[in-house]
Amino acid sequence: MVELTALLTDLDAETDEVDALVATRPPADWARPTPSPGWTVAHQIAHLAWTDHLALLATTDDAALVNLLAPLADDPDHIVDKGAEGFLAPPDELRQRWLDGHRALATAIEQAPPGKRIPWFGNLLSPQSMVTARLMETWAHGLDIADALGVTRVPTDRLRHVAFLGFRTLGHSFLAHGKAAPAEPVRVELVAPDGGEWVFGPAGATDRLTGPALDFCLLVTQRRHPTDLALVVEGPVATEWLQIAQAFAGPPGHGRGPAKAIS
Repeated sequence: MVELTALLTDLDAETDEVDALVATRPPADWARPTPSPGWTVAHQIAHLAWTDHLALLATTDDAALVNLLAPLADDPDHIVDKGAEGFLAPPDELRQRWLDGHRALATAIEQAPPGKRIPWFGNLLSPQSMVTARLMETWAHGLDIADALGVTRVPTDRLRHVAFLGFRTLGHSFLAHGKAAPAEPVRVELVAPDGGEWVFGPAGATDRLTGPALDFCLLVTQRRHPTDLALVVEGPVATEWLQIAQAFAGPPGHGRGPAKAIS
């Protein structure tokens, strides 16, 4: 397992990279639509600020977390949209709220007592797992912002955390779609951004998924349609997983259409 300090360093770096996308943008750019229906660039940052706030409460005061979410529980299908809407503010204020919340969360996780388990949408996460999840979210929503602004982000070795989480959530992907978690293992072999190899799962598995690490991360965060990715699968479990993979908590994501449908 990656040490917590190293994970927090990578989360800081990912946050800094996403911040660089918006820090000097005029208000008109914050109002640009992103690939997420109904969400602007501002909504993406507000979502990150809101979920960082939830994670902070989960780490430090889970009763406050329950109280915060209770008013939204009557409409679970729109809880994420309402959370983002509630955190919207003028660009400078919103950006500062997000960055302050990120720093507060990082400090709280760093100071969490040994053995701390953090409640998170039906799961109990270690501090390392929570940081990994926040890094995945920051990368994925940063990609939405980059798409809206016409910027191509250069993949880094921080994607290993996203890829690892994507592999670890194989069972969750099936359960979230109302399917039994498969008993058969899947071998994942990925080409890292630096040309190296990232491998997860047993070597003898007959179900396999191979391809670029970036494409696998785009798959498990549902940022690209499977037909637009250079991923090769073998076996029935891997084939089905390709269609339903999701590294994020909660109900099934809507995914994205093929590239021609992405503006």
